[in-house]
Amino acid sequence: MSRARLGARVALLVTAAALALPAAASAHGLVGKQDLPIPRWLFAWAAAVVLVASFVGLAVLWAVPRLQHVVEHRVAGVPRILEVLAGMVGVAAFALTVYAGFAGTQSATANLAPTVIYVLFWVGFPFASALLGDVFRAFNPWLAVGKAVGWASRRLGGADAGLDPLPYPPALGRWPAVVGILVFAWVELVYANKDDPTKLAIMAVAYAAVQLVGQSLYGVEAWSRRGDAFGVYFGLFACVSPLHWHDRALWRRPPLGGVPSLTPVAGTVALLCTMIGTTSFDGFSQGRLWNSIVPHLQSFFADLGLNAEHALEWAGTVGMLVMVALIGLLYRLGVAGMHTVGRRRPASELAPSFAHTLVPIALAYVVAHYFSLLAYQGQALGALLSDPLGHGSDLLGTRSWTINYTWISATGIWYVQVAALVLGHVAGLTLAHDRALAVFDRVRDATRSQYWMLAVMVAFTSLGLWLLSAAAQQ
Repeated sequence: MSRARLGARVALLVTAAALALPAAASAHGLVGKQDLPIPRWLFAWAAAVVLVASFVGLAVLWAVPRLQHVVEHRVAGVPRILEVLAGMVGVAAFALTVYAGFAGTQSATANLAPTVIYVLFWVGFPFASALLGDVFRAFNPWLAVGKAVGWASRRLGGADAGLDPLPYPPALGRWPAVVGILVFAWVELVYANKDDPTKLAIMAVAYAAVQLVGQSLYGVEAWSRRGDAFGVYFGLFACVSPLHWHDRALWRRPPLGGVPSLTPVAGTVALLCTMIGTTSFDGFSQGRLWNSIVPHLQSFFADLGLNAEHALEWAGTVGMLVMVALIGLLYRLGVAGMHTVGRRRPASELAPSFAHTLVPIALAYVVAHYFSLLAYQGQALGALLSDPLGHGSDLLGTRSWTINYTWISATGIWYVQVAALVLGHVAGLTLAHDRALAVFDRVRDATRSQYWMLAVMVAFTSLGLWLLSAAAQQ
């Protein structure tokens, strides 16, 4: 049987399975968890589009690797002064946010800090990174401080000033980033006082202090590229971008061209599964199923002696960790399936080799779950910047600005959400197919290996669309 016919049959079978999936009623954005309708046909056919557009098209038309080694073209140089100015802006923005958290009103909606941290920082930078490249690295405040300290040390004490940094342990890899992202997601999704400006300011200062200690131990560059949770997190999304900033210049490359170059160091798979799993828990925690489970978990922890608030936090912690484990299990199942193809390459080799295929899926989940938050609540920055402390000032003359909820409709939002999930999984399958052609000796084995990744991607797509519907299932 030819590859085209075999691929078509598999796609048709899984399409039929997708059509048989239960309907989803609505999706949610994070502005008050607004319900956004997703009809049955869209839920089912989104999975079908992923199958037909990615698996069949790739199996028939994509016979050689095209993304493993891409050519970049220099667009323009970047003067050093711009790098310095960007770092100063980042430090100033960080200082303003922390000061607002400590000195401003403790109302979450009137204080600048919660909106900057949860909307501009946590959601805005992934969007900007995917479009414009790793812009966070230019504005990263603790990186700017670390570079400034290093520069001053060399100027004042000469080339031999200070101690040489320790070599970054290979076993440590991206595990510090895993811990950092997991903790931040816990604060956002589980912590009872997540909107308290003072507590957010304390956590921001503590995180910056940890970064400076890490830089002093292992060097600014080594720590920022492996241990800085947010630097690594935004940097992964920047791999999707057609723009690449390095060597003080802007370069362009094919979309997705930077993803295959991701170095699969220790903790990379865990980080990507954490990114997808925590976002998945955000959707799951809004649904009827979770709301039917959480009272029992809360009662269990209350029986251990915890008060109601802490018992609920422990219940949420369990739910979030289980969701992360579920995402990891789905990926491992796909890897185990690929292990059975051809010369049976070890799963320990395949898992890191295909880890980069999860990057566009993680981005798709972020866009699908947080687009409405950025689209609506992001507008509040105009008023908050004019009155950052919430004391009634109007520094920029924009304090009276209000949120325009009509610039994009609920229908427009769910089009963006579903399109993000579909395109993200098409991108993931494209990357997986391209890597398979490079890893497996025969094209036939490469195509066969992708049956398993196809099943994983369909599972992720179906899960993502179902999670978007969770808010309306209450």
